[in-house]
Amino acid sequence: MSEFLVSARKYRPTTFDLVVGQKSIVSTLRNAIQNEKIAQAYLFCGPRGVGKTTCARILAKVINDESYDENSLEEFSFNVFELDAASNNKVDDIRNLIEQVRIPPQTGRYKVYIIDEVHMLSTAAFNAFLKTLEEPPKHAIFILATTEKHKILPTILSRCQIFDFNRINIQDIVEHLQIIAEKEGITVDKNALFLIAQKADGGMRDALSMFDQLASFTSGNITYESAVENLNILDYTYYFKVTQCIIESNIYTSLLLFNDILKRGFDGHHFINGLAEHIRNLLVCTDNNTVNLLEVTENAKDQYIQQAKEFTSEQLMNALEICQKADTSYASSKNKRLTIELALMQLCSIKFSNGAEKKNFKIIPPPSVEGIPIKKEEVKTEPKPLVQKEEQPKINTSAPKPETITPKKSFSPNKVGTISINLSHHSETKKVQEPAEVKYGNNEISAEDILSKWHDLLHKIDQEGKLSLHTTLVTHPPIIDKTNILIKINNKAQEEELTSEKSDILGFLRSELNNGTIQLHFEITDEPQDKKAYTPEEKFQKLIEKNPHLQLLKDKFDLEINY
Repeated sequence: MSEFLVSARKYRPTTFDLVVGQKSIVSTLRNAIQNEKIAQAYLFCGPRGVGKTTCARILAKVINDESYDENSLEEFSFNVFELDAASNNKVDDIRNLIEQVRIPPQTGRYKVYIIDEVHMLSTAAFNAFLKTLEEPPKHAIFILATTEKHKILPTILSRCQIFDFNRINIQDIVEHLQIIAEKEGITVDKNALFLIAQKADGGMRDALSMFDQLASFTSGNITYESAVENLNILDYTYYFKVTQCIIESNIYTSLLLFNDILKRGFDGHHFINGLAEHIRNLLVCTDNNTVNLLEVTENAKDQYIQQAKEFTSEQLMNALEICQKADTSYASSKNKRLTIELALMQLCSIKFSNGAEKKNFKIIPPPSVEGIPIKKEEVKTEPKPLVQKEEQPKINTSAPKPETITPKKSFSPNKVGTISINLSHHSETKKVQEPAEVKYGNNEISAEDILSKWHDLLHKIDQEGKLSLHTTLVTHPPIIDKTNILIKINNKAQEEELTSEKSDILGFLRSELNNGTIQLHFEITDEPQDKKAYTPEEKFQKLIEKNPHLQLLKDKFDLEINY
């Protein structure tokens, strides 16, 4: 049985030409070597599996070769020393390293020290390393590698040339895997390679590990279905099906699909994040200039473009907001499944809501069951008892003539003048514009009819989000006398608010009751208020009213009011 070597080691780049996805860094290092501008310390930082240690090894060997031939570097491998800072992170380990640095190389010009996972060094070890790193011997070069740059002391960072390695993009990973598949004689579906690259999240080592796993699972014939099954990836076809349910406003099918996903062992949090990514891809496809941002196969790209035509940009933005809200509330939710299901219901109701405010997001009503339509019951706000028969003011009950209101003149920007405020005119009752063209009937109505429609009016105002007006009308029930409605209010501010809404209120009541003689009046009531005690003497007098013995106590002991 031949010894198996994983692809991550077998195909690790040995020259700069084979490094994938780091062109700018490779070009910078090559130019520095050719121009003999080699720094005394380098810091390679970036995510896992993007080529930090690989580039460090290649650089360590190339700088000793005067011919700069990257293909003949084996003789200089003895000048390269690697230290794992994760297991050698103490001060004594760094002191031993400093002692070795003083010895010059036997062959070549430089001794190169590669310290991997350098962020694992203790603070004391970092401080012991500072002086040597700043002024090393001429023959010593340090290459530090880390995945967590933020954990390294600023004093260390200031002594190094810093190279930030990027995540390898999906297309580069796919092309590299195709080359390896050809060398290994493995047949592979390109869609499966895209799945591997997406799950690798920019790390070539992770991609190669999954490639080896699939090659063993399929005996050298990697298909898209086998990749989905073995890597436990939620197939993007599920997201297309869920999105189709959103297009059709089909809540029930979306819930069944989510149930199927849970049965397959996937986490609801993983699903909602994937759905958000899918909706983001649809939003990208709404503009031809951004379609290239999709990192998928051409077949999948065509499906995204076709499905994106069913939405507006506003609907997709609302859908993203729903997914984001479900994502943030998932961890703290006690009923996690319900959190995702509610998000699916809202997503399937996006077109039904038709741009409704998000705080009053509507859920599409269920269809009829067995031919019997389900009646939608309106939720009515139950205010305080509205009919007050006692102490009714005398109101002119004769039907007034329809008011003719002249529309206000519009402001002309060409006419410049001064604006004066007439307080006496402002204190007069304001007239409200009412549509002169609308003519109502003269149906006979009762106080109960007006009350019934008054409930509907309160519900309508609440749905429109006019909370202040709704509170005023609920806390000040109307007094009804035939077709005259009186509302007793407390202050001028409430009067101004009701005056500005008077035309809408009358229009609603007259239209619903088909009676143009309905009138609305406001009256400010001055309710006597108890005088509050502020000074010590006033407070003491209030206490005496409740307990007269306090006065005797004060007089007997000759006490003073001092508090």
